[in-house]
Amino acid sequence: MAADLDVVNLFVIAGGTLAIPILAFLASFLLWPSVLIKVYYWYWRRTLGLQVRYADCGGYRFCYSYRGKPGLRPSILMLHGFSAHKDTWLTVVKYLPKHLHIVCVDMPGHEGTTRTNTDDYSIQGQVRRIHQFVESIHLNRKPFHLVGTSMGGNVGGVYAACYPSELCSMTLICPDGIRHPCETKFDNHLQDLEHSNYTLSIPLIPTTPEEMEDMFRLCSHVRFRIPQQILQGLVDVRLPHNTFYEEVFMEIVGEKSRYALQEHLHLITAPLQVIWGKQDQVVDVSGASVIAELLPGCRVDLLENCGHSVVMEKPCRTAKLILEFIILQQNARGGTKKSS
Repeated sequence: MAADLDVVNLFVIAGGTLAIPILAFLASFLLWPSVLIKVYYWYWRRTLGLQVRYADCGGYRFCYSYRGKPGLRPSILMLHGFSAHKDTWLTVVKYLPKHLHIVCVDMPGHEGTTRTNTDDYSIQGQVRRIHQFVESIHLNRKPFHLVGTSMGGNVGGVYAACYPSELCSMTLICPDGIRHPCETKFDNHLQDLEHSNYTLSIPLIPTTPEEMEDMFRLCSHVRFRIPQQILQGLVDVRLPHNTFYEEVFMEIVGEKSRYALQEHLHLITAPLQVIWGKQDQVVDVSGASVIAELLPGCRVDLLENCGHSVVMEKPCRTAKLILEFIILQQNARGGTKKSS
């Protein structure tokens, strides 16, 4: 009988011990979903072997994550899109070889990178900041591969035009900054915004769970079922930054930045890969043909059943295409050296 009581007490203690993390998880999920989201990103960075570091440049601080060390393959710098952060790339990094040197940086003013009221958040202004970051961590000691998506693609393309000797190759994923011949759902929203003198809500800056869900529908062709609590958590994480996002948005749709990539295409000399979702409702896939016409040597990979959020919808395919392109270009350079 005493033994039975001991066993019962053991189960009670064990049950109580297990109940604490379970209750903590449920409390986080129901009451503080934004905390759970931050823990989620921390867990995935740790699982994938990414370390977070800071680079200080004369009072300006960049936050970035990295994995691996410079080796035989070129280093990879990844630039995320508007209102996102370095962890956007976790889904793609998961499918890239662990020996590659990968750097994912928070774009100027985003997440852990310094935000100031005096900074220039136009595309050209962001290019200058990213170059400052590249120099601060000595990434340009030898040519590297640059990957940019959406706004990050616009910045990446202009970077390649301004600093051609620093890149060995480049991948642009659904890049902004192109006069695409066909209009998208987002273009229609943008026209409505302009007619209202920007008094209407901006689809890419949600303030409620419902608007967050609408943004996912706009940006993704794949329909993700996201619990209401997680949608609320995503909103809670973004709300304190929405005023800043509005400032950046006005900069990148302004006359100075809206077509910056297209205006700089003729200056790009690095081998270029373009990846685009065929069902992109934010930046129309016809932009790929515009780039290919101006840069005939570029490689274009169009993804079926995929929208604007390529890195979220097709991470494995995206990683494979990027790696194939890097190896192809490296082999081509090796062949050129041998023949010369």
